[in-house]
Amino acid sequence: MSLANLGIVVTRPWQQAETLASLIKRAGGHPILFPLLEIVGLEDYSAFDQTVADLDGYDWAIFISSNAVQQGMTRMLATRSLPQNVRFAAIGPTTAAELAKYGVSEVLTPQNRFDSASLLALPEMQVVAGKRVMIFRGVGGREVLANTLKERGAEVRLAECYRRINPSQDVSPLKELWQGGRLHAIVITSSEALRNLIALNAGAWLYTVPVFVNHPRIAEAAIAECLQAVLTNTSNDEELLLAIEQWALAQR
Repeated sequence: MSLANLGIVVTRPWQQAETLASLIKRAGGHPILFPLLEIVGLEDYSAFDQTVADLDGYDWAIFISSNAVQQGMTRMLATRSLPQNVRFAAIGPTTAAELAKYGVSEVLTPQNRFDSASLLALPEMQVVAGKRVMIFRGVGGREVLANTLKERGAEVRLAECYRRINPSQDVSPLKELWQGGRLHAIVITSSEALRNLIALNAGAWLYTVPVFVNHPRIAEAAIAECLQAVLTNTSNDEELLLAIEQWALAQR
């Protein structure tokens, strides 16, 4: 029971927190679900439907997250069939595995780090001049991927298929857990979730708790806010748990 009596906050959306929460519980810890993001549908899908109707004329369909797959593919396949001549790319293996559930077997993905920069570094993304690229993402996503592809000569169109909101507006339950010695670490796997946490003005206690993050960009942002960032550099839940276990062992 490597995490015995340790309270670990999981800030993922409800539907994405179950696996990590189960692993923490199996290791003897107490998962504390405190979602800082919630994935919700669009109020109006007419623009998305019009966009994906033209997907057959594109060279690449890029999905920036598993949320983009779940929201975008479900909606798209309700109105049209899977395009046959379009190549698919994903930000990482988790997103690629989600695409496989919809019948997409060949997906270009980075091999080490899983972000826009790593995807853009792949040879296939270097020669996109004259290519048509459709990016499936949430409303208001980061512009690095789209802008870089445009700079390389690609025609880029956005297929925005979901919204992100913060369902947690009261951070006092976390403070109470910390005061009672029942909160020991926080897991944040999204830059937006980190921003949402900071915006809640949790108080001085937050800066005493290790914050486990899975990407250098999130770690940099956390450190800039003077948080105790612990970089795991993995999108795999089992490896993320191992990093937490190693930290817990070092505390004993």
